[in-house]
Amino acid sequence: MTPFFSDAKTVLLFALGAIALFYVVVLGAELRRRRTAQKAAGGAVESDAPTLTGMAIGFVTNFLDTLGIGSYATTTSAFRFFKTVPDEKIPGTMNVGHTLPTIVEAFIYTQIVPIESKTLIMMIAAAALGAWLGAGVVASWPRRAVQIGMGTALLLLAAALVYRQTMMPVGGTALALTGGKLAIAVSVNFVLGALMTIGVGLYAPCMIMIALLGMNPSAAFPVMMGSCAFLMPVASIRFIKSGRFDGKALLGLMVGGIPGVLIAAFLVKSMPLTAVFWLVVVVVIYTATSLLRTAARERRAAAAAENYAV
Repeated sequence: MTPFFSDAKTVLLFALGAIALFYVVVLGAELRRRRTAQKAAGGAVESDAPTLTGMAIGFVTNFLDTLGIGSYATTTSAFRFFKTVPDEKIPGTMNVGHTLPTIVEAFIYTQIVPIESKTLIMMIAAAALGAWLGAGVVASWPRRAVQIGMGTALLLLAAALVYRQTMMPVGGTALALTGGKLAIAVSVNFVLGALMTIGVGLYAPCMIMIALLGMNPSAAFPVMMGSCAFLMPVASIRFIKSGRFDGKALLGLMVGGIPGVLIAAFLVKSMPLTAVFWLVVVVVIYTATSLLRTAARERRAAAAAENYAV
């Protein structure tokens, strides 16, 4: 093991802290810029103060996220159920809003769950690069493309969740990967990082991949949470610059999410989640089909309007 990787987790934490600080500065500057622009335009200045509903969504989704269920599918479903965020802003709002709670998760689980540092860092770096490229694409998508992308991604995630619950291999005992297995893990995590930007969670497919490669299933937690903690600030910067997010909703995720993480990690730690898990699968499928139906309905309406104009 090289000297760098021998103390890599310490380096990882410093890097994560630096990225978190940069993310907070960029987000704060953008929120101030938006308020200044609203004042200059002479219109009413919209408050970004989180609502109780928004904080409750943040608490529940990040509580479940810390226990390994994931937060993106449940957040998408909650946003659409309460009609708090337009469909085209859901990916950006989730990526930006869940960033700080996920960073808290990463600080906890990269320290308490053992995994070889080289494997961890290479997989995290791949996911962050995938997110950077993916966010640049998704941030420019029109509303219908976002709906179709999220709907399709959620259906794929539902299939991964069912596989994880019913047929996933037990896994092995390895805490490190080398050679071809490491190359596969890095490549797959790159793709999963890109998919995160349209709202498909990384947790379930990453956990399946780690088990299939013969690693100890517990090693999935630092990989999943570390990957998301680094890729989400990277993706969030691009979403922030594009303006494709809802400030009130993302602050709700952030303010409610951090206590949810701490309670799940230190007080609850683990609990029977079978019923909750299957409920999440049902909600994911419902949300996916709802998004695809909405996209089809809006497409028909747009086509009818064009025909009428002609």
